Amino acid sequence: MVTNLMRPPAQSNEAVRYGTGAMAFHWVMFLLVVGVGVLGLLHDSWPKRTQSFWINMHAVFGLLLWVLLLARFWWRIRHVPPPPPPDAGEFSRRLSGPVHLVLYALMFIIPIIGIVTFVWHGRILNFGLFQVNFGIKSNRAIFNPTEDIHGYLAYGLFALAGLHILAAVWHHFIRHDGVLGRMWPARGRH
Repeated sequence: MVTNLMRPPAQSNEAVRYGTGAMAFHWVMFLLVVGVGVLGLLHDSWPKRTQSFWINMHAVFGLLLWVLLLARFWWRIRHVPPPPPPDAGEFSRRLSGPVHLVLYALMFIIPIIGIVTFVWHGRILNFGLFQVNFGIKSNRAIFNPTEDIHGYLAYGLFALAGLHILAAVWHHFIRHDGVLGRMWPARGRH
């Protein structure tokens, strides 16, 4: 069953907004990407005595992001998004779908490669209440290339997310077409 949870526009010239669930997924995932990204970028800066803890936190939050992405896919299948604003522009309409698809693909594959790297480093995944020991010894022939791929794909995700943010700002401040307001949580602030 497909449910349309769009809110009607408050004014005739206002773009139809996404529902609360879609906004929650978007902004929580944004915060997780930033948090996981910062932890990943600081990987080599941590003191040796705390490095394992922070690498574990990076992995746990990366897995949380991955599970949230799967939940977002499930949500998206069951909820029809609002139509694009009529004045969003043809270029934006054509580029929006592929950009989001690549963002989702990167957020799907990066944690998988990260877990392969984590496991073949011989690490134990600590969730606080329980641990998962994969029982695999460290193997540089596997974790070195997967660690590099994980990092390069993460940089690609950061670059594309940065362009996504710039596009939202451009729509808001230059085009004034309501695209950002569709996903902005506070109704009066778009």
